[in-house]
Amino acid sequence: MGRVCGGRAALAAGAALCVGAALCVVTALPGAAAAAGGPSPYVFADRALPVEGAKKSAGSASLTPGSTYKSSLARGGKFYYQLRLDATETVYVSATAVPGPDSRVVYGDGVEVSLQDASGNNCNSQDARFGTSQSPRPITAWAVREVGPAENRCKAAGTYYVVVERNTRPGSSTETWDTELRVVSEPGVAKGASTLPPDSWNSASPTPPAGERTERRGGTGYNDARALRAGVWGDRIEPGQTLFYRVPVDWGQQISASAELGSASGGRDEYVPAALVMSLSNPLRARVDEADTAYDGKQSTAALDPLAPVAYENRYSPIDGVTGTRVAGWYYLAVHLSPKVAGQFGKRPLDLTLRVGVDGSAKEGPAYAGTARPADLFSVSGRDEEAAERGETAAASGGGGDGTASGSGSGGGSVGRAAMRVVAASGFGAGALILVILGVWTLVGRRRAA
Repeated sequence: MGRVCGGRAALAAGAALCVGAALCVVTALPGAAAAAGGPSPYVFADRALPVEGAKKSAGSASLTPGSTYKSSLARGGKFYYQLRLDATETVYVSATAVPGPDSRVVYGDGVEVSLQDASGNNCNSQDARFGTSQSPRPITAWAVREVGPAENRCKAAGTYYVVVERNTRPGSSTETWDTELRVVSEPGVAKGASTLPPDSWNSASPTPPAGERTERRGGTGYNDARALRAGVWGDRIEPGQTLFYRVPVDWGQQISASAELGSASGGRDEYVPAALVMSLSNPLRARVDEADTAYDGKQSTAALDPLAPVAYENRYSPIDGVTGTRVAGWYYLAVHLSPKVAGQFGKRPLDLTLRVGVDGSAKEGPAYAGTARPADLFSVSGRDEEAAERGETAAASGGGGDGTASGSGSGGGSVGRAAMRVVAASGFGAGALILVILGVWTLVGRRRAA
């Protein structure tokens, strides 16, 4: 290295130059610009473990309750994963599919998740579709293996299989989608718990909150969703963008929400069907309700239907809007603006106003006979209430047990950690650069020790 190795200051300078050069090369690699600071369609959990789905059940990778995984989903593909479950826990598996912003999706495109036992019996399956908006955005499907007095199948301990399938129709894109898999375990409850769903609840349309709005910037997904409490919140949303928010809802409480898209200046005298789509998901990432509205340049609102208060026995209801409010914790609002809006009214971001209500007093939850995985998932703590008051992201407050969001950082980090994160985001081809950086740092350390 010539004179670079001539002294401590020179060594440090040489290390910095090598790191800088490596980072410059990394930035030039495909995809590095987005990883380094450009907009991302979805931020995955930092602790998401890479896993590859198998095309058949034998030899499929194992998933563990309480963990989050990053995988992929090819067009028309069906992929298997396996779970080893006991006879006491209810387990939920969600799969969030993330098509690229330029993907073509049609009405019937979507993703389906099934849970099956070792004999091929279907315990449960759910799907998620892009629907009338036909607009690429993160969508989540889920499945559950339930254990309880009302269940007669899939109760035994043993090996179970998660099947994630991508449903496609003619006209959709062929590229592979990234997916985030999340496995959640809910412990059983004490004997004698009610299995009767609620026969009545306040189903009147709630009065949306009024007053001045407070600005809060939404996140890109579940892992960096912005916390909200009841109130009126403002943001800006671009065509093709999806913004995520989260609201703490305790046992016995009832959530309501609406999303108002502000008027546009200029534009054509036409409207875009299903221009704004708002969906609500529970702490399991299972969809509770969805609403959309057309847009013609004038302000327009999408509002959720009245929802049942959160209660454990809601899971026994045959009504989707009731069974979804089965657990307490963080509820997620995802708001998507169709890219077709740009063709009619321009690419400028539009004003978005969220009106969120949380009615009712918190009640005691079920007497769980164990601990959830992730822990504290089915409750609302004082820390959660404070996070909603301050508007923290899921990353800043621990992500509800999921770990922090990818790329969020936690402060106090070294240049080395930042460099590694950029290199990792740039793909396998940048791996050699890690060795260069580590070699320089090792040499610096040895010279300093000498």
